[in-house]
Amino acid sequence: MLEKIFRLRENNSNIRNEIIGGLTTFMTMAYILAVNPQILSDAGMDKGAVFTATILSSVIAMIFMSLMANLPIALAPGMGLNAFFTYTVVNAMGYSWQMALTAVFIEGILFIIMSLLNIREVIIKSIPINLKYAISVGIGLFIALIGLKNTGFIVGDPDTLLKMGNTAEPQVLLSMAGIILIGVMLIFRIKGALILGILIITVIGIPLGITHLPEKNLISMPPSLKSSFFAFDFSLFTRPDVISIVFTFLFVDVFDTVGTLVGVCSKAKMLDEKGNVPRAKQALLADAIGTTVGAVFGTSTVTSYIESAAGVSAGSRTGLSTLVVAILFIIALFLYPLFGMIPGAATAPVLVIVGLFMISPIQSVNLDDYYEAIPVFLTMIIMPLTLSISEGIIFGILSFVALKILTGKWRQVSVVLYILSVILVIKFIL
Repeated sequence: MLEKIFRLRENNSNIRNEIIGGLTTFMTMAYILAVNPQILSDAGMDKGAVFTATILSSVIAMIFMSLMANLPIALAPGMGLNAFFTYTVVNAMGYSWQMALTAVFIEGILFIIMSLLNIREVIIKSIPINLKYAISVGIGLFIALIGLKNTGFIVGDPDTLLKMGNTAEPQVLLSMAGIILIGVMLIFRIKGALILGILIITVIGIPLGITHLPEKNLISMPPSLKSSFFAFDFSLFTRPDVISIVFTFLFVDVFDTVGTLVGVCSKAKMLDEKGNVPRAKQALLADAIGTTVGAVFGTSTVTSYIESAAGVSAGSRTGLSTLVVAILFIIALFLYPLFGMIPGAATAPVLVIVGLFMISPIQSVNLDDYYEAIPVFLTMIIMPLTLSISEGIIFGILSFVALKILTGKWRQVSVVLYILSVILVIKFIL
């Protein structure tokens, strides 16, 4: 049955690889189950309700991704978008969290329409193949930076922006040991090296006081959704800047999703000969449905997770691994206290290693051709420096179009890319 649904042999995979890949993806993205409720609670939302909404919306989105698109890409409320929801729309602009949820709901509806009309798929196909390679590399650098930051190996500095942290701290030492440990297992081609690394570092962290064991109530019923379910406030539309808010949610989600789909599929070598994502329409529709349902339940924009690259690196190639992640999310509804056991020191090394995995497409770019090299470099470097996948894609596209126009090669740019570039320029002007 699984072979028939997910075409495992056709995708050079098997049940074992998909389970390991799903477990790995889950372990590297499980942090969202603790972080998202915390961020949205700063907007005045009930933390327990957000926790339940986070899981249910993610599960629904992943079921659609698994069965419709058959891609190894997990989904959950997006980091960055939840921060925009809380700290910009609610705290800075003075909207209620109910209004912000309404904006997310409208964005989700627009996403569904765009997906059904193939608008987002057309956008993906219009991006040149070398920029798609650059997206994978940029995301790899982005993930590695996050991993090093989470370990405490890299910290902020007002003078130099970044500097090395205190390498004598146990968490930093344990994380660095985790990178080496996973590296050794990879050299010896041990299957499931990433998830094994997470588990081993978690256990080692117990006597060091880094891993904190739960005290009691390991199993509990999920928190109620009563306070956040369908908590919309359509008076949002009486506010003058509503269009800007909805557009920002829409814009960031489009490019984060496109970047993730291209980056993960590129790493999995699933792009076709033209560099297109397989079953992109179905994948984008799953993302849109997740966002819409998430707003109904009470959480910010649901999007495709770049941490799926960890599962791909561990062997996943089909939607079966996504279904595994969904099942683990369901279990998490009743085992939430256990998530406090897994420290950042255990998941951060995986992010660094995945960053390494994702830079391999740079080998396919001709860096002696400045038509390719300059947009590719800007895409790659802007993502980690701005901590934004979407900003890297934007400047990569704009530089590509500008170079073609200014050197008389404007006919080589598609109409879609021209339209997209005009929209991007207007966005920055406004």
